Amino acid sequence: MKVLHIITGLGVGGAERQLQTLLRRLPARCEVVTLAGSGPVAEALRADGVPVRDLGMRGNRDLRALPRLVRHIRRGRYDIVHTHLYRACVYGRTAARLAGVRAVVATEHSLGAQEIEGRPLRRTTRALYRATERLGAATVAVSPTVAGRLAGWGIPENRIVVIPNAIDPARFRFAPAARRVVRQRLGLDPDAFVLAGVGRLVPGKRFDLLVRAAARLPQVRVVLAGEGPEAEALRRLAAGLGVADRVRLVGECGGPGVAGLLSAADLFVSCSPEETFGVAVLEALAAGLPVLYAACPAVEDLPPGEAPGARRTDPDPEALAAAVRRELAAGPRRLPVPPAVHRYGVAAAADRLMRLYTGLHTTVAADPAPGARTGTAARPAAPRPPVPSAPVLSPLPPPFPSPSPGPEPPRSPAPSQPTGGGRTR
Repeated sequence: MKVLHIITGLGVGGAERQLQTLLRRLPARCEVVTLAGSGPVAEALRADGVPVRDLGMRGNRDLRALPRLVRHIRRGRYDIVHTHLYRACVYGRTAARLAGVRAVVATEHSLGAQEIEGRPLRRTTRALYRATERLGAATVAVSPTVAGRLAGWGIPENRIVVIPNAIDPARFRFAPAARRVVRQRLGLDPDAFVLAGVGRLVPGKRFDLLVRAAARLPQVRVVLAGEGPEAEALRRLAAGLGVADRVRLVGECGGPGVAGLLSAADLFVSCSPEETFGVAVLEALAAGLPVLYAACPAVEDLPPGEAPGARRTDPDPEALAAAVRRELAAGPRRLPVPPAVHRYGVAAAADRLMRLYTGLHTTVAADPAPGARTGTAARPAAPRPPVPSAPVLSPLPPPFPSPSPGPEPPRSPAPSQPTGGGRTR
């Protein structure tokens, strides 16, 4: 089976890294088109042997990209077109149907209650999304929370498939050697208490709260991994608060770089008040880190007690500073990898996605539309193939056995504390 994945960009972000993780396990011939720019994830995909093409799109309204994308899809003769992120969903669904491909899947990675991909939701955004959704065959929601939001938008529930995001826990296992090397490279004292944050540097992620926490807690150092329009504002904030020497913005880094950063850290903090899943939180838990988070459906959608190392906190400076003080009092430690991490294994996610592909491909093959995959007179408004019943999933994947690549490093037992659903006061 030949699959084309279309994504808005390939910088370091949750959706981009999720695509990379899945492609390593999908038993299909996969290629990737990025609409607007490559980046570290593009290089990592190429290193994995995945063909990547940059379409060179210049902004959301660069309509010249549409015929280029249609031609690419027609030449590739793909069985499935799978889109990721808002702009890619709008352009990719349209281009796929114009190219005659009916088996079109979209993954909704970043639909919040008030924002999409860190930007405020507007009526026009919702209207365009709903209009192009009708051109697809199925929409994958990365969490039950996102599935509920899609249904609230009017997307028929029988076209929504819940396939939670996934991680490879072994890639993020704590490595003492990496801790020493990364701290040395970043100029961090071996005994410093380090807060880590990972993600796009945009206002909605509230990385400013980590900088403000450093200003309140002189023994704390902060390391932020990611790029985005908020980078310079964060540097100015750190300078204005007198903590520029204790805040490091290390830019984008791929999977191994994130794993190294998590080994070097003592506490992971996610201050975004609105998340669709929370892959970064799971990666930190896989590294044995205690975690403070403002929102994380990956943890909150689970039964209580599945993530004892994760504590919820309000996204404001005083609440975060108080929560960090409690972690400082407990001291640096590594915790057992919690059951929550093992619910989201990449092998299970890849299997479920492949079942969806196979079902759609079989349905389309049994009922071909005029012009389908021939490059002739495709009909974007033709009835979509029904979503096959087999891949429709329960909201939560079952646990799977933990990987066992070797002995765990020494670690202290988890202290008594609220479960992942508890709110830090």
